[in-house]
Amino acid sequence: MRTRRPALTDRRWERADLVAAGGALLLVVLAGAAAAVLYAAGHPVHATSAPFTGRWWPHLGPGTPLALATAALVAVHGPRMAAALPWRRLLAVAYLAAVAWILSLALVDGWQRGLAGRLTTRHEYLSEVGGVTDVAAMLRGFAARIVDFQPDSWSTHVSGHPPGALLVFVGLDRIGLGGGGWAALACVAGGALCAVAVPVTVRALGDEGAARATVPFLVLFPGAVWIGASADGLFAGVAASGLALLAVALTGRNVVAAAGAGLLLGGCLYLSYGLVLLALPALVVVFLASRVRPQPALHLGVALGAAAAVVAVFTFAGFWWLDGYHLVGIRYYQGIASVRPYAYWVWADLALLAVCAGPAAAVILRRAVVALARPHPAVVALSRLHPVVLLPVGALLAVLAADVSGYSKAEVERIWLPFAVWLMAGAALIPAPGRRFWLAVRATVALLVNHLLLTTW
Repeated sequence: MRTRRPALTDRRWERADLVAAGGALLLVVLAGAAAAVLYAAGHPVHATSAPFTGRWWPHLGPGTPLALATAALVAVHGPRMAAALPWRRLLAVAYLAAVAWILSLALVDGWQRGLAGRLTTRHEYLSEVGGVTDVAAMLRGFAARIVDFQPDSWSTHVSGHPPGALLVFVGLDRIGLGGGGWAALACVAGGALCAVAVPVTVRALGDEGAARATVPFLVLFPGAVWIGASADGLFAGVAASGLALLAVALTGRNVVAAAGAGLLLGGCLYLSYGLVLLALPALVVVFLASRVRPQPALHLGVALGAAAAVVAVFTFAGFWWLDGYHLVGIRYYQGIASVRPYAYWVWADLALLAVCAGPAAAVILRRAVVALARPHPAVVALSRLHPVVLLPVGALLAVLAADVSGYSKAEVERIWLPFAVWLMAGAALIPAPGRRFWLAVRATVALLVNHLLLTTW
């Protein structure tokens, strides 16, 4: 007699999904409780409202009605629209919905506090924009100003990143879009690209159905709480777009896309030192693309050449990336990182990831790891080398590398945005009947965080 092959909706798998999601949320509770105990014992973890960076402040705001409406519409109608709309129209709707979600969450704190004022504090990029009168001189002298306790040391966020991050805001100022409002809107516009770039990547790598399944999960991304209020949201959009162009270039033999991918991914090296870890998801994209369309050497070469050109430009302009990386390590331990306990943050950071990516990420990763380790009928007949399996696992490996490095102690709710969005590439692993439930859960997480906390970013 033939045994029944369990389906994606198998009750045992649904229970295991709930356990995985519950475990992720429990980790958040434990991180908060452990921080409180450590503070009481005289061993502070040095993060307000740990593990979050912010302060508890239950409140409503002008963005509350829009956020609730966006969450309800996407959770109820998102899966159906993602399956039915023509591809290009779907991407346009996804982008606009992501912008609405990011903006509405930011506006819960009001325009000034939630958007326009976020990047204008003394620690942020805009505090240095007015002093950059000569870009070439700034690049030549950038590394010399990274280490702290000098008369001309860069502000915290400028010193902690390569000069490309500051150049973004200098560029906005030069074209007449100066000030905190325009800077915040640039982060919103850039961060919303993730809702387009991830599904484009999955589709290019061979599965349009899986790509469509990612869309509502990316629109209602809980990390949107931090995308609209930090430069890391913009970095996430640039990084995701670079990986999407790489997938399109290698599977479609598109030279222009290959050059664009190289320029964006090479540029990421000069937005944040941590984005060097994009090499892991990029390798996954290259591997998967070679299975869809073998022998992508020419277009990969174009992408690598374009990335090398970006490195060459910054190097000849006077900034050597490795010098900056070495000096930022010194600066990192001149600040609060020197007293933040590694033994706490090495696991509490993962609690922040659970909030940023949402409980559905735990479900996706559980199913992806099972599919990778021992393919099971409950994940249909998916190959362990399928994009919905390998892309989330590649992103997880990048996060774990950042975690154990010791250079990501706290604040990863924003720092890991460029990797967290790729966990949603596996949304098709969640059974279709349960997707509305998980969308509602992730929207609830974002709404609770933004209405209970006044986040720093």
